[in-house]
Amino acid sequence: MEIESGQMTMMIGPNGSGKTTLINVISGFYKPDEGKVVFEGKDITGKAPNEVAKQGLVRTFQVPAPFQKLSVMENLLIASAGNPGESFLRAPITSTWIKQEREIYDRATKVLELLNLKKPDQLAGELSGGQLKLLEVGRVLMTNARMVTLDEPASGLNPTLAHKVFEHLDDIKKNLGLTFLIIEHRLDIALQYVDYVYALANGSVISHGKGEEVMNDPKVIEGYLGGTCN
Repeated sequence: MEIESGQMTMMIGPNGSGKTTLINVISGFYKPDEGKVVFEGKDITGKAPNEVAKQGLVRTFQVPAPFQKLSVMENLLIASAGNPGESFLRAPITSTWIKQEREIYDRATKVLELLNLKKPDQLAGELSGGQLKLLEVGRVLMTNARMVTLDEPASGLNPTLAHKVFEHLDDIKKNLGLTFLIIEHRLDIALQYVDYVYALANGSVISHGKGEEVMNDPKVIEGYLGGTCN
């Protein structure tokens, strides 16, 4: 598989076809038995998840897990790497970190505006399902991410909220140039936003191309309706 920079690519396939396993390999949670994972020309095969994230390849999970008792804003600020005011030695000397901390806060404010999260002081535990999905994306935007993997961002959401999540992802892709690799079963919604599709079955890619081409591929139809899964 080859993921184009600046595009939204989706993986589809029946349960057990290997989609989440592949995401776990790419993001460093699983070590591959063979093959390579190359990101921006660098071999990151088998690197730990934190090392992969530092390279700029960040993942989210199907079930968001923010700090429930912290506010929306606090969740974003924590996600920003290298907050100088947290240093034990530098914390007492305000002049060494106050400017950078203000820049981080301003960045978080812009992320909230981009995702239409209008209540920065609201506790994360009080957010709706759709807002939690957006907060998860917001935390990613506070890192140095250049590529983001998303596992079923529309899962559990009604169609209206699912469209809003994908609209925000599309805006982020266009405005910030981020690359997305998405697993999604809500094809009626997701296909309206993605640029490219890979179809998996039994651990292998059986088709890839534009959404309409892949969905009309006889191998994909068989893989969904009559194929077997591992």
